[in-house]
Amino acid sequence: MSIENLIASIAKSLTDAERNAVAISPIRSTLEGNHANVDVAYAIQEINTLQALAQGRRLVGRKIGLTSKVVQTQLGVDQPDFGMLFADMAYGDGATIPFERFIQPKVEAEIALVLQHDLNKEQHNYADIISATAYALPAIEIVDSRIENWKISLLDTVADNASSAAFVLGSQPVKLENLDLVNCTMRMLRDEKVVSQGQGKACLANPLNAAVWLADEMVRRGRPLLAGDIVLTGALGPMVVVQSGDEFTVEIDGFTAVTATFGK
Repeated sequence: MSIENLIASIAKSLTDAERNAVAISPIRSTLEGNHANVDVAYAIQEINTLQALAQGRRLVGRKIGLTSKVVQTQLGVDQPDFGMLFADMAYGDGATIPFERFIQPKVEAEIALVLQHDLNKEQHNYADIISATAYALPAIEIVDSRIENWKISLLDTVADNASSAAFVLGSQPVKLENLDLVNCTMRMLRDEKVVSQGQGKACLANPLNAAVWLADEMVRRGRPLLAGDIVLTGALGPMVVVQSGDEFTVEIDGFTAVTATFGK
């Protein structure tokens, strides 16, 4: 099978898995020899992005994954990855999220940036990101691997849209100058019990580091970040497994709380 046909076949298997809510075997074993590289995995992701756009879905931003040094070490990589965010993946603060939509969901707490200017330079810095950011919001990302039992490698998660599935944004925006992105603390509660905690520095030492990486990478790959885009900068603490009926509340210093509520 040609590499083009192989990429198309894997892309279809991932969309079928998502549509049917049935996980598939890891795809890395299918990508043999020289085909097993991150660019091939992003090519698979891009096919499904183009298909989503052709179906009328609206691209509204990106998520950044693998921002934890511990997770990078586990997967043997030295940089983050990214996935696409579409409008139909967004849920309101406290709105009921249908649990049956997912296969094996987990949640993580993040800081989201909402852009007011395009980021289209070849190389970006903190000043570019700060100037381009209209405001920040607290966020809960729902990640959901279409790979059985979360047995993922870098290739699996990149091809699978960085394991992204849905997200919840808070409703009270905060300007960056009013936040300590490095030292802010995060607590995630389920039924008033803390199930995850961390700090801004857990995200590549500063969430702006993740945003700079993403801005450069998206220009390099031909999909620069645009005004209005949402950027989920990366987890501030460990992921937590979701069960039907769960309700998670995330508290991050400088923000009002945000809640993700799952149906039964």
